[in-house]
Parts: sequence; C-alpha cells; structure tokens
Amino acid sequence: MPPRGRHMLVLICFFLSSCLPFIAAKGKAKKAKRVNSLEPLPESEQLSDTAGRKWILLELLSQNEAELVYAGEVVPLSSSEETQGAKDGRIFNEQNFLQRAAKPASVEKWKKLNKMNFLGIPVCEGFGLHADTYRLLWLHRFLIFPNMGRTLQSLLEEQGELLSQKAVLQLACHMLDVLEYIHENEYVHADIHAENVYVNPADTTQVYLAGYCHAFRYCPGGKHVEYREGSRTPHEGAMEFISMDLHKGVGPSRRSDLQALAYCMLRWLTGHLPWSALTNSPSRVAVEKERYVNDVQALLRHCFGKKIVPGAVQLYLSQVMALQYTEQPDYQQLREGLQEALKQQGASQHQPLDMKVRAPSGSLTSTNEDPGEAPAVRQSSCILGSCGPAVM
Repeated sequence: MPPRGRHMLVLICFFLSSCLPFIAAKGKAKKAKRVNSLEPLPESEQLSDTAGRKWILLELLSQNEAELVYAGEVVPLSSSEETQGAKDGRIFNEQNFLQRAAKPASVEKWKKLNKMNFLGIPVCEGFGLHADTYRLLWLHRFLIFPNMGRTLQSLLEEQGELLSQKAVLQLACHMLDVLEYIHENEYVHADIHAENVYVNPADTTQVYLAGYCHAFRYCPGGKHVEYREGSRTPHEGAMEFISMDLHKGVGPSRRSDLQALAYCMLRWLTGHLPWSALTNSPSRVAVEKERYVNDVQALLRHCFGKKIVPGAVQLYLSQVMALQYTEQPDYQQLREGLQEALKQQGASQHQPLDMKVRAPSGSLTSTNEDPGEAPAVRQSSCILGSCGPAVM
C-alpha cells in the first residue's frame, strides 16, 4: 500500500456518450456528446481502485478545462469490494496500453538492454471505476500514477516565453527515447503535445510522455496495419499537432508520432504554426498542413521568419516528413542529429533542462519527500447506460 499522507490526484474527465440506462436498444447508439468543462467531484468523495485501495479527495487545488487537481490520501479499506465496468472509452484504451505494453518489468528490461538510467514511461499503480454519488447515472474511470511533476504546458504558460533551442533539443531527445520504446512494443502515442509532457521539478532530467488515451496498436502481432483513409474518426487528438494521417482518419503509424513531435518542436521554439489560429476548424488545419507536409523549407520560413533556422531542427523535419507510412524510422540517426547539436552547445539530454521549473504553489511534495511517490489519478466519465451493464 502507498505511504499514508497527502498525495496529488489529477482527474481528467471525458464525456463519452449519452443514452438512457436500463434500455436494451437495437441498432447503433446515438452520436456521442461532448462536454467542454469539468464538474468537480465533492471533497471527501472516496475512489476505490481495482486493487481494493481507497483514495479520499481532500481539497480541490486547481481546475481547468482539461483536468481537476486534488489533494488526497489513501485510506484503509473497510470492507472487501469489487468494481467492474465497461470496456470502452479513452481511459480504458490507456489502461489497456499500460497493461499490455508498459509493464514495469518490460520497461526495466528495455532500460537495462539499452543502458538507460531513466525512461519517461509512466507506471500505472492502480485503476478502477467510481460511481458519482450525486449524479447517479455517471461512472468515472480512473488510473493512478506516481506524481510525474508539472506539465510542460503549465510551464510554458507560467514563463510566458519561448523555450531555448537547447531545451527543445533536450525535450525532443527524451521524447524519442519514449517513442522508440512504445513503437517497438507495437503501439504509437498519437497525441503528442505539451499537456502530455511532464517534467519533474526536483530533477528536470526526468521528462515523461503521458496521456495514452489515443494510443493505437499499429502493428498487432508484428503485422503493420494498412493505410486506409476513413478507417478511424478523422482529426482525433490535439488539433494543432496531429499528423496528416490522423486528419485523414488513417490509423496512426510511427511517422505520425515523429511528425507530431516535429510540430511541437516548432511551436516551442517559435510560438506558432501556420495553422495555430485555425484549430476550431479541423478541415482548415488539415488543408494548411497538407500544403507544408512536402515543403519543409516553406514551413520553416513561415515559423522562423528572418531568424536563423537551427540546423538540427531542419534535419529532423526533413527526415520525419519523408517517412513512408509503414517505414521503420532510424531512431538512432534522428537522436544523433539532435545530440550533436546539443554537444555543440556544451549540453546533453542528460543534463537538467535549460528552463526554469519550479514546484507549483501548494505543492504536495516537500524537499524531503520523493516526488515519485505521489500518485496522480486520470479519470473519465460516462453515462452508465452507454457503458453497458456495470456491477458496482
């Protein structure tokens, strides 16, 4: 059982679909409705994971459109309970990925094989379903992680300035390490952006890639999926950064992740992309991306203007934009280009990030505690009837 005391619980909600409970309807369900803001759970609410541990919400620390952050603690189990629920939804997809491809033993084996001290794959400590006492038709699926620190997005907003070239190259190297691991385990991330990148304030050499709600098994059993436009819902993921594959409803592949990382690098360095102001119109974003996908030089000119384009960034974009759908990327070559640029600046990815990273006010982690011990909870919510029968 985790140590007693206060922890950080991060709840992320997704409204999946709407239908009346207890009615066995024939045919297809109605189209899912989306919720633009989150409704907090009441303080003192208890969540039980599938291991039987209970977590009590003590205090709502902060809230935005993407997440709710609570102070909370683990409490002794008073009775034997079992929770079951529907096997659908984005959080379940993330849970499935973590159980299949990100087992701690597998991650440790990879680190040992590649002589790595750290790999930014979050470890899932528990999961479960929670029934909302006040909204009886709602179920909340949640996952529990060690506290990974702060999102890169929160740091960008706090600093109000662009990242240095050194910091962007360091972040990209960390992301490549994670992507190579998950790609070798038959999955792609499919939603890379600053909200899903975490930095540990106590040790900024520890950078995580989280948020596997859109993770896709691109190579089941070693056989790459076929390129088929319209085979999936188009435009899924963070609109500004997803690749053209996702805009076209194609199952994401390895190049999709690497191209999304390229867009992130440009955004972090320059503050904008040609389509940054168009994200409310997925089709217009797709048109703009299509214009530049085969013209890297034009994309760089638009983003950097009269500023000097870093050679390592130009090289990386040229390499990943040229990848074919099923092509095996040369991760070492991609990494070496970034690492060489860092070396020329007297830096490396293993040094602390070249940016200010402070612990958030009201942080639950003191200077004497290990920040890796504080779990974070990712939660989704759905109408009970849309999930099928659930036994609580």
